[in-house]
Amino acid sequence: MLDELLAAWISRQRWFGGKGRPIDSLSIDSDVVVQAGDPCLRHLIASVWQDGSRERYQLLLGLRTELPDTLTHALIGPYATGGVEWSAYDAVHDNELTHWMLESMADGSGQDGVRFRHLPGVEIDTSPRSLVLGAEQSNTSLVFGDAYICKLFRRLIPGVNPELEVVTALAERDAPHIAQPYGWIETDLDGTPTTLAIMQEFLSNSTDGWDLALTSVRDLYNSLSGISAAEAGGDFAAEATRLGAATATVHRELAAAFPTGVVEMHEVKRMAEGFRRRLGRAVAEVPELRPHVGVLESAYHQVEELTTEVPVQRVHGDYHLGQVMRTTSDWVVLDFEGEPGQPLAERRALSSPLRDVAGMLRSFDYAARHLLAGHAEAEKLEPKADEWAARNRAAFLDGYLQGGGVITPGDAALLRAFELSKAVYEVVYEARNRPAWVSIPLAAFRHTAVCLPDGRHDPHHRDVAE
Repeated sequence: MLDELLAAWISRQRWFGGKGRPIDSLSIDSDVVVQAGDPCLRHLIASVWQDGSRERYQLLLGLRTELPDTLTHALIGPYATGGVEWSAYDAVHDNELTHWMLESMADGSGQDGVRFRHLPGVEIDTSPRSLVLGAEQSNTSLVFGDAYICKLFRRLIPGVNPELEVVTALAERDAPHIAQPYGWIETDLDGTPTTLAIMQEFLSNSTDGWDLALTSVRDLYNSLSGISAAEAGGDFAAEATRLGAATATVHRELAAAFPTGVVEMHEVKRMAEGFRRRLGRAVAEVPELRPHVGVLESAYHQVEELTTEVPVQRVHGDYHLGQVMRTTSDWVVLDFEGEPGQPLAERRALSSPLRDVAGMLRSFDYAARHLLAGHAEAEKLEPKADEWAARNRAAFLDGYLQGGGVITPGDAALLRAFELSKAVYEVVYEARNRPAWVSIPLAAFRHTAVCLPDGRHDPHHRDVAE
């Protein structure tokens, strides 16, 4: 049966959120035949039940009587229906079938509840063929030539995806630092319009921020022992400054495009209590955190002592070096969908823009120490890692202030709490998934950059738990 075949296959996919737990059952909620014949293309929405809870996933099911060698890696398994023996496979890898997505988006058509939309005034070239990008964890992206990238959301949550909501709103304002949106695919789940995919400009002549940062770190590690981060060939500080300014601009555009608000003092205290609860759970799971509890409690207490309201707005929500691309002209920010595992309401919720700033600061620390995990000379290179991280964190914060971002004395305490809370999350994540990397986030509790009241930075600030 198809449901049993899909259940065995889906548990092995990178984007499946229930890995490590048995699947109780899988049922097909929606089955739309997009293209009949051989090959056949069916759009499926499947419900996966685990431990009494349900998650829904989107699948493009391809059927062929003879599967070409180029598609064997996408094989799901044999499937017999209508007296015919088929090879069932993941059709996102079949550019003969995915062409349907471009054509349907171009003409704004729909089929049995699957609707295709494009932005007003947009003309879509239907000639490019697709290629699947292989680096993603929670979604699947198809690149069409050098023009478009279509992100297919695998795990479906009823409602408009925040990424579609944000990029279309910013595009209407002609905001810089975003990839131009062109169209999307939607359906109804539980009576609610729900985003299935979004298509945007493909930044073909660009480089991932994480890759650029790692190149800089490698250059520093390979340089002579007496060379500083500023003197190494791949110094990243100028780019970090530009990225900080671009981040401030995006925050300003988000504040103009969506409602804003303030968090009152009693709510700020509840925020600190939330940090503390997460810390308690993390310490129970990862005892290596226990020696740093004093540092963390001190940071959270400073948040509780804030006497001013905290401005909040729409933010990116999952901001790090892997979410930004350096084009030939500037930085572009991607993936405004927030943390995929969180409910839509939380991803849309107003928050302090310092949450994004903290995420990027943590990313600089990760870039600096990522290559030290398992390195034979890790202890010797640790001072260089500290120097690189401090230099680029400070440069990013300088750029953020130059670009109009605001970090007041009170904000400095909140920024530090956001950053340390993110590091606590990272410790738990690494302990569960990559135990050899736990040392990377643990370093955050030894040296965390803080913003001083006059806007200067003390990148070598050091906290010592008493």
